Amino acid sequence: MSEIAYEVVSSAPTDAVVGLYQAGGWWHEDPVNRTIIPQMIRGSFCFLVAREPDGRVVGMGRVISDGVSDAYIQDVVVLDACRGRGIGREIVRRLTERCLESRIGWIGLVAEPGTRGFYEPLGFHALAGYELMIHGGEPDGR
Repeated sequence: MSEIAYEVVSSAPTDAVVGLYQAGGWWHEDPVNRTIIPQMIRGSFCFLVAREPDGRVVGMGRVISDGVSDAYIQDVVVLDACRGRGIGREIVRRLTERCLESRIGWIGLVAEPGTRGFYEPLGFHALAGYELMIHGGEPDGR
């Protein structure tokens, strides 16, 4: 098994990031979506990539935060062919560690259905009494 390198970056190849979003089933192809990737990476509190020894990006995750208060881990994904090797677990562990080192104690994430067993051993639990909500994109929420 090859050794994976984990690196916090301020830029990453757009095509590699798109490939990871596609692997997660989260990508809607649109030329505008591709143009915002560099800004999205730079604007993250922490953007971490996992690379094979040949430099190929095989996983990523990021933290959105102001750097002093709450933080949200999101976009954690590993290419299908590389899953089951602990890469995703290490990405979440390192992102969490980065937050804690910055004294950010409230770290949340939105987990996909069926992934509780992945996140709970990493210290996460369901937030009882709260519901996930998302804005509809229009001023009146539609």
